[in-house]
Amino acid sequence: MTDDPATAAFRAEVRAFLDAELTPDLREAAARATSVFIEPAVSLKWQAILHKRGWVAPDWPEAFGGPGWDDMQRYVFAAECAAAGAPSLAPMGLKMVAPVIMQYGTPQQQAFYLPRILSGEDYWCQGFSEPGAGSDLASLQLRAEADGADYVLNGSKIWTTHAHHANRMFCLARTSTEGKPQAGITFLLLDMESPGISVKPIRTLAGDHEFNQVFFDDVRVPQANRLGDENAGWTVAKHLLTFERGGKYAPPLIGRLEALRAREGLGPVLDARLVREAVSLRALQALEMKAMRGEGGSPALYASVLKVLGTEAMQRQDTLACEVEGLAAWALPDGQTCAALAVAVPRYLNDRAASIYAGSNEIQRDLIARAVLN
Repeated sequence: MTDDPATAAFRAEVRAFLDAELTPDLREAAARATSVFIEPAVSLKWQAILHKRGWVAPDWPEAFGGPGWDDMQRYVFAAECAAAGAPSLAPMGLKMVAPVIMQYGTPQQQAFYLPRILSGEDYWCQGFSEPGAGSDLASLQLRAEADGADYVLNGSKIWTTHAHHANRMFCLARTSTEGKPQAGITFLLLDMESPGISVKPIRTLAGDHEFNQVFFDDVRVPQANRLGDENAGWTVAKHLLTFERGGKYAPPLIGRLEALRAREGLGPVLDARLVREAVSLRALQALEMKAMRGEGGSPALYASVLKVLGTEAMQRQDTLACEVEGLAAWALPDGQTCAALAVAVPRYLNDRAASIYAGSNEIQRDLIARAVLN
């Protein structure tokens, strides 16, 4: 695809910025990352640089602090950041809770939270899943009892990414047991320093500390921190999940695949598999751009489709990376280790969860079937 003059000029501007501001230590940290969730010591450093330029939230409306880009500019920016090896930013604030604060928050909530999300002053985690309430999220049991101007929370959340770093959580809690399970859920914004909150680490197969279980013991949350109406949190959460599931999967995957294809001595079978994957990623890129333009389907439908295709492409690429880097490791002299394989294997293990989080891919296929096949 050839850029028109305006897009070419914008691409050149982005590349010049990345050349000047993306430091070697940030590139190296991104290259060594084994998860989409990079440690905040890295992601917040890059976020501060982007924030200074006004480019930290490409998808935000200009009225809330976004850069005012069109769809093509946003996609070009994502592609160039991926090609340059920029670290990813934590999505929980910028890409997940911020859009629902814009949609459902009061003017006071928007004025307080959104600038702090842009600057990185607030670092968020997501309190959705519970023991026994994952894909069946409506069965959640974290209880929020009204008490004066507060809710009092008791229960727990699990698989809470970066809860040990976060100072804020957006959370679903049960405020009613009447009617359908979805009808008694409320969306809350809370301070992780609140008395009664404790965080227990969960180690992954890759050996990372990324996940946690969070316990709530008589935790008081002001009712003023509710987002939307009481018992209407399911509607707020569905809006958020559209942003969590959808996204730009193709740009970083294309960049990583090109690096794998550049390796020598892979043999015709592995070469053919890499080419086939390159074609698949270009198709995914075309679908993402179609979704970006709002053509041919609802945002919720596209979010489910892209979540399935993007996460499964990620897992296929992880398998290919282990094979490619494994071949390279065999060629090394005794006693030498392959740094690339030391990244590829933990990434493979970490990304096994990609087809489960944000709603399992099996559930997404059900949603797609209902939307398309009635």
